[in-house]
Amino acid sequence: MERCNDDARKGKKIVIAVDGFSSCGKSTFAKAIAARLGYIFIDTGAMYRAVTLYALDHGAIRSGMVDEEAVAALLKDIEITFRFNPERGASDIYVNGDLAEGRIRTIEVSNCVSRVSSIREVREKLVAMQQRMGRDRGVVMDGRDIGTVVFPDAEMKIFMTADPKVRAERRYAELRAKGDEVSMEEVLENVVSRDRADMNRAISPLRQAPDAVVLDNSRMSVDEQMAWFMERYEKMA
Repeated sequence: MERCNDDARKGKKIVIAVDGFSSCGKSTFAKAIAARLGYIFIDTGAMYRAVTLYALDHGAIRSGMVDEEAVAALLKDIEITFRFNPERGASDIYVNGDLAEGRIRTIEVSNCVSRVSSIREVREKLVAMQQRMGRDRGVVMDGRDIGTVVFPDAEMKIFMTADPKVRAERRYAELRAKGDEVSMEEVLENVVSRDRADMNRAISPLRQAPDAVVLDNSRMSVDEQMAWFMERYEKMA
């Protein structure tokens, strides 16, 4: 801890990019890193989910069908902000001043977010927003294209992966804990279809950056993941 805090005080702050597949625990991992280093955490996946939620609420997505032109037209009306929630010890996301944290995690949003995130205008708007958020360094940012598109010059890049069934089990447990009535089969199908969509979209597809280190956390605890990170981080310091 002392060494990390000393680095921050000396102004040696960096950008840490955490990319990878859905339901790998990227956000949980990135939040833990940010808390350990005293950095700002930016959940870019939540930003794409927020746009998807807004599109659902405003009729740009109906019966699972995404009207790309309608979504693009809504972008000028969308303002996304993060506010720290002391009860959760993490930041909540707001859309136009309205709390959206819980609503962006539903299976309905999950089923549409890959399609929405493939829209060029959506990616351009959010990438520009993310780059502004991280221009002063000292941030941990997670998503699909942070190390390849948003911050290709990030000093540390991590690519997370895990077995699809393990990821589906984690996501299923999370949704059931929130009271969502979903089946394990439905969640696994969503995980697999999102992988396919993320890797094959024309704009900013999910790719491992050549200089990223891979973390397969299929059988790793949270503590083991942090130990893995700190070993690599301290070699950089």
